[in-house]
Amino acid sequence: MAARLAGLHEQALNHFVTNSPWDAAAVRRRLAVRMDAAIGPQAWAVDDTGWLKYGAASVCVARQYTGTAGKVTNCQIGVGLNLVTDTASCPVNWRLFVPEAWDPTGVDSQVIDRRRTAAMPADAVHREKWRLGLDTIDEAAGWGVTSLLIVADAGYGDAAEFRQGLEDPGLTYVVGVNSAHTAFTVDTQRTVLPIEAPGAGRR
Repeated sequence: MAARLAGLHEQALNHFVTNSPWDAAAVRRRLAVRMDAAIGPQAWAVDDTGWLKYGAASVCVARQYTGTAGKVTNCQIGVGLNLVTDTASCPVNWRLFVPEAWDPTGVDSQVIDRRRTAAMPADAVHREKWRLGLDTIDEAAGWGVTSLLIVADAGYGDAAEFRQGLEDPGLTYVVGVNSAHTAFTVDTQRTVLPIEAPGAGRR
């Protein structure tokens, strides 16, 4: 980027990107609008990805599962909204996942010091990944890009609140769920077994 900008000093550009108080949302919005026109997406895909880390200083790094490594390891996790087709994909909105170990609600002085060192804003708190996914969808829907079929794997689809968050605004979606889920027909009626029935106390 520095080379393309007529020889701009690389360190100065790095400082601007990482430390200056510019509004990143405006860049994400412009990216979404341009890529919406460029690739003609067939769906919006919500998914998370991990960035493997060796140390503990990077903001929100923790030992957690990431599909990038296929195991629990030291990493950062980001939840992203991607414009996708069968042949193209582009992330246009994202959120950094704040693990509970980085949440400021506790009184652990080490967490407070680590957040201060990483310059984390006070409103950067732990939120479930499915909530972050809904946040990216809601924000992108306000950018004027075409709202399409939402797709996500069972990491999101297993959360009933995530599915309801798509259902309430009338979004079309296809999400994965694990095999432990059950489904009933519309005319199903719940019944309560008599108290004396065998197994009445079991679920």
